[in-house]
Amino acid sequence: MKTELGLIVFAYLVGAVPFAYIFVRGATGRDVRHEGSGNVGGTNALRSAGWKVGVAVTLLDIGKGALAVWAMRVFNPESVWLASAMLAVVVGHCYPVFLLFQGGKGVAAGLGAFLVIAPTSAAAAIAVWVVVLVLFRWVSLASMVGTASFPVLVRFIDHPDRITLGAVALAAILIILRHHSNIRNLISGTEPRLGPGFWR
Repeated sequence: MKTELGLIVFAYLVGAVPFAYIFVRGATGRDVRHEGSGNVGGTNALRSAGWKVGVAVTLLDIGKGALAVWAMRVFNPESVWLASAMLAVVVGHCYPVFLLFQGGKGVAAGLGAFLVIAPTSAAAAIAVWVVVLVLFRWVSLASMVGTASFPVLVRFIDHPDRITLGAVALAAILIILRHHSNIRNLISGTEPRLGPGFWR
């Protein structure tokens, strides 16, 4: 029990590592929270410091989500502990103690965790993300639809137990709620589409 609880704390702290803040600060000297959308994530890092920084941040955020759940799986693969690690790493990314709980939206960290828990369903959710992005060119909309699709895909592809399904749904809800500003922008028609205007 002590080890599992320690790994949940580890998952939160790994999730809380603000790679977007670190990389943008290192590349430009600026605070990513005061750039672009103000989000501490890969997309805003890309806008603020270029594609190399954006890609690096996204991959590292995916990696930390995967690491947190993988570490728990190695020690105890019971669903309640895997689900707890998944939620902890997403919460850590969204509310990092290192940035006074002002974090990102949890998409990449959630994806990393989802890839360990249900890789086939996660791959299908990525496909949904790509389709929505190609059709509408809104990264935020693609992220929300892809995230929302994951619990449904898991339910029908992997047939998980109730604990796993419930935790996946909670993580998806948190990630979507973190997009509240994007939702407002989509409704008002001010959300930038992927393209020349996206970088402003």
